[in-house]
Amino acid sequence: MTAEAAAAPEPRRLGFGRKVLLFLAVLGPGLITANVDNDAGGITTYSLAGAQYGYDLLWSLLPITVALIVVQEMSARMGVVTGKGLSDLIRENFGVKVTFWVSIALIVANLGNVVAEFAGVAASLQIFGVPVWASVPAAALAVWLLVLKGTYKNVERVFLVACVFYLAYPVSLAFSNPDWHAVARASVVPAIHWNAGYIGMLVGVVGTTIAPWMQFYLQAAVVEKGIKVEHYGYSRLDVIVGCVITDLVAFAIVVACAATLYTAGVHVETAGQAAQALEPLAGRYASWLFAFGLFNASFFGAAILPLSTTYYVCEAFGWESGVDKKYGEARQFYWLYTLLVVIGALVVLWPRLPLVQIMLVSQILNGMLLPFILIFMLVLINKQKLMGKWRNGPWFNAIAWSTTVVMVALTVYLVVDGVRTLLA
Repeated sequence: MTAEAAAAPEPRRLGFGRKVLLFLAVLGPGLITANVDNDAGGITTYSLAGAQYGYDLLWSLLPITVALIVVQEMSARMGVVTGKGLSDLIRENFGVKVTFWVSIALIVANLGNVVAEFAGVAASLQIFGVPVWASVPAAALAVWLLVLKGTYKNVERVFLVACVFYLAYPVSLAFSNPDWHAVARASVVPAIHWNAGYIGMLVGVVGTTIAPWMQFYLQAAVVEKGIKVEHYGYSRLDVIVGCVITDLVAFAIVVACAATLYTAGVHVETAGQAAQALEPLAGRYASWLFAFGLFNASFFGAAILPLSTTYYVCEAFGWESGVDKKYGEARQFYWLYTLLVVIGALVVLWPRLPLVQIMLVSQILNGMLLPFILIFMLVLINKQKLMGKWRNGPWFNAIAWSTTVVMVALTVYLVVDGVRTLLA
């Protein structure tokens, strides 16, 4: 879309009922993208934050929510105004070479993330007695069929239903009986400990919030849904609602684990172990709900992460892409999606493969890629020719650049710490 088109007049005033219907029609990309952020890796991070440090990291969730809203809003706005995915815009404005190397890094990083999602599926269903050899192939087949056989509208509906199941975590919180006075205080009063363990966990909590794949998926989803620029206000609300909900889920996970595992001095290293450890402390139902939430998040992530990678690569090379496209119209799109799903599932099934190291490498690559993506986005969204009147204003730029600087600093720490752990 040109700057002239972007400068279209504001829509006329609408009644409340009409506004609600328009919001429901636009709802989807922002809510889905933000919720997938609470994938297997995110849930593990929040579980360990609560289990190891109690309520002391709760204060970080408020600024994290603001940072997530700022970055996601820019992605959605560029998609609506330009009608192009982020990969398209990077290729057109920064060149093919830059796009190629970003695509290679994104494929490798997201492949590690897909492995993490299938590992989460396996861990969650083992709690219910389902063996890995049965759970992982079944989940991979379901994910593949969902995208290959579905339309964008149907796939989005399934994803929106998956978002509802994140309520398992707030419900499991109800069984944990936290000290609400301590929770309220910790949510607004920073409790910082100047040691490597705490700082590392803080970086992990922040770093798991904004990932490179999210920006590519959100912008591609907005474009494929065909949201018009005059309806952007509803798309922005979709983003805000999604970001708030996803961090409320994170809040529930941290509090539930802090009130039970931390209080009892129980040591856990994974979200699956946290779910199992909750049973004697908060009851069987809390444990089951926690495990079900992990399964839902992992399955959800296993569908979205390969899709975000596929969108990016197809946009980068000018190939047809989109869930609404038939197989004959977008062969590269479906073949790449299939390859990512199959490899991710096979790695988890392969005996004695170092899954932890694979996931760690993917997180390091994500960390190295994120600063470039944020800077690309800020340069693009401030181009007059590209965005017209929809460019960032001075205050929004101040917040966005501050967020970027903080994220870059924390990412550098995360990458250095990850490399040190990998070489240890």
